Amino acid sequence: MDVALLYLALGGAYLVVVPLIIFFYLKKRWYVASSIERAFMYFMVFLYFPGMILLAPFLNFRPKARQIEA
Repeated sequence: MDVALLYLALGGAYLVVVPLIIFFYLKKRWYVASSIERAFMYFMVFLYFPGMILLAPFLNFRPKARQIEA
């Protein structure tokens, strides 16, 4: 039973918790990251790709629409 709980906890962390942290980190740093930091971002997205795909339909980080003054 302990092994099953450990697998469940590690699977949940890999598929939900860490990708969620990565999503918010990317949102905060995307436009100001240096080239080394951007390479690290790409590596983390590659490493946690299954969790990123799992969470992507539920997260919307598109910028808000701008108001054009007439």
